[in-house]
Amino acid sequence: MMDLGFLIPALQSIIIASTPLVFTALGEVVTERAGVLNLGVEGMMIMGAVVGFACVIAGFSPFTAFVFAALAGLGMALLFGIMTLLLYANAVATGLALTLFGLGLSALVGSQFVGLSAGAFPKVSIPVLSDLPVVGPLLFGHDALVYVSLALVVALIWFFKHTRAGLIVRAVGDDHDAAHAIGYNVIAIRMGAVLFGGAMAGLGGAYLSVVQTPLFIENMTAGRGWIALALVVFASWRPGRVLLGAYLFGGISIIQLHVQGFGIAIPSQILSMLPYLATIVVLTVISARAAQQGAPRSLGKTFKVTR
Repeated sequence: MMDLGFLIPALQSIIIASTPLVFTALGEVVTERAGVLNLGVEGMMIMGAVVGFACVIAGFSPFTAFVFAALAGLGMALLFGIMTLLLYANAVATGLALTLFGLGLSALVGSQFVGLSAGAFPKVSIPVLSDLPVVGPLLFGHDALVYVSLALVVALIWFFKHTRAGLIVRAVGDDHDAAHAIGYNVIAIRMGAVLFGGAMAGLGGAYLSVVQTPLFIENMTAGRGWIALALVVFASWRPGRVLLGAYLFGGISIIQLHVQGFGIAIPSQILSMLPYLATIVVLTVISARAAQQGAPRSLGKTFKVTR
């Protein structure tokens, strides 16, 4: 009979592997609900990863490291926002350029940190609850950022459904001309959404290097930014579904690490392809079912103030 002792550690690993995707995809949901398509997420993630790791190695507290990582992602997002919202550069080309820029700059800055370890990140211990069998380690034995990511999902659901600001963001994403006509500053609202998305991508990258690994290597995001972009489409631009999709893709990435331990002879290269293959399959199915109709109607469209 198969030993199930691996199950709880495997589920814990899935939660940890999914958390960077939750942060990054939630940020991109807000960005795209405002009508902006940001393909620079991968570059923002990797910059957050190297800055967060550098802060920990320099002796800063984990909280400070995550703040600076969020600021690094926000800085990249600010550059993207200025170029696309104020200077009207092509958003797709700008996003791809920022991704390449982030990958190159992070490799340069992070070369001095390769081989170093940030040490184990502390976990939250809740008296009594953390000691419960099975449920304790699975639900109450994680680091604080896991719970922050879950709280952020709830907060964004409430934000979009029950707040005036959330309705304004949705209005700008659905029809920026109408939003402008009734007096809303479309550029400012979109800039705020882009900056929020960049900060979340920075947090996701820092979680990867400071908590999940915890080390820094060149190109360590390994396409997670692109998976986060796919998750937004998978989730039909809804925060609650982002959580489901992130845990699904996180589970696929962890399963590949356990398959060979079960004695299943599958080449490691094929297993490494699984998360990206799943991304392609999911997007193909979604497109076939026309689920993309939930996209904001002004997504990717340039807004120019006319006088």
